[in-house]
Amino acid sequence: MASSNVASARDAAHVGALLVSPEIAGLIADLQLTRWTGRPGYPIRAMVGLALVKSVYALPTWTRAVNLVRDHAGLRDTLGAAPSDDAAYRFTKKLREHNAKLTSRIEEVLAALHGTRPDMGRTIAIDGSDMPAYANGHRHVGNKNGPLRTRFADPDAGWGHRSSISTRKGGAFYGYKVHAAICTTTELPLAWTVKAANESEQDMVPGLLDAATGRGFAPGVAVLDKGYDGQPMYDECESRGIRPVIALKETPAVKAGKHKPPACEHGEWTFAGADAKRGASKWRCPTGECHPASVWVKADRLHPLIPHGSERWKALYRQRTAVEREFGRLKHEWGMLPLRVRRIERVRLHVDLTMLAMLASALLAART
Repeated sequence: MASSNVASARDAAHVGALLVSPEIAGLIADLQLTRWTGRPGYPIRAMVGLALVKSVYALPTWTRAVNLVRDHAGLRDTLGAAPSDDAAYRFTKKLREHNAKLTSRIEEVLAALHGTRPDMGRTIAIDGSDMPAYANGHRHVGNKNGPLRTRFADPDAGWGHRSSISTRKGGAFYGYKVHAAICTTTELPLAWTVKAANESEQDMVPGLLDAATGRGFAPGVAVLDKGYDGQPMYDECESRGIRPVIALKETPAVKAGKHKPPACEHGEWTFAGADAKRGASKWRCPTGECHPASVWVKADRLHPLIPHGSERWKALYRQRTAVEREFGRLKHEWGMLPLRVRRIERVRLHVDLTMLAMLASALLAART
């Protein structure tokens, strides 16, 4: 019998609606073609459905997903079978071997979402979020005075830093980071990657921008926090025709006020527009009495084409919280955390399946 914590039947109906959507049905057909010989096993449709159940019900392990399907009559009817634990893990191996098929269907879902929202991806927010590994990452055996650990349960993970939140203090952690470009309008992910926590966040930005544009999106603005502040980030964005909106670090130049607008005896000059082809912004004397009355300032980190502190810059930077909210939903409402798999290829598959379930659900809502 289903226990009291089993979700209502409408969630089983939701999984069924996902399974008959063109994109998920296409994935099932693609994977069906990979089954050449051997025992028939469980139907591919049931295995894909099990993967959807795991994310829709935010379950951390395949065992719990299998147990839920066994106890939930609605889910058993929807999937047409109740797969076993072993079948679930064999299926993940198949998905890793045919990851290109999964990726192409995710891109198909994103393209369909873009069709329903033509403005999707105009402004994106980029950030990384911690994913602690399912492993003991302590550097020393026993205690901090013990010998250095030579073997780790998850050797692909690394030591990184995370900021504090309301439920824990910040500091070092052992694991991975998921880096994502999020549409600030729909708050849906457009591109993402998973790396060890010790890899630089800034190195992920070019790949995320290229992945988003390669999927048909045309971002005009990229919003990032001060952890990405640096001239290379501005150059990467501008070289792709994307205006960067990045908070400034308190560098010596910023402390000296070099990021402020030009000024004269009549006061601070006012922003009079930007020319992307020229790569400069125009500033005017507030009274027009200076000669020349306006000057062009070459765009750089201190003087971007969307000036720091302007009303437009402030409005755009406020949209950066979209990426934080989306990470929160993925982790707590779609089961991206806690990790219960080891090695980076398994973590990446786990993230991809979570993204697929969430994006396919968003597409289903848009269509209905």
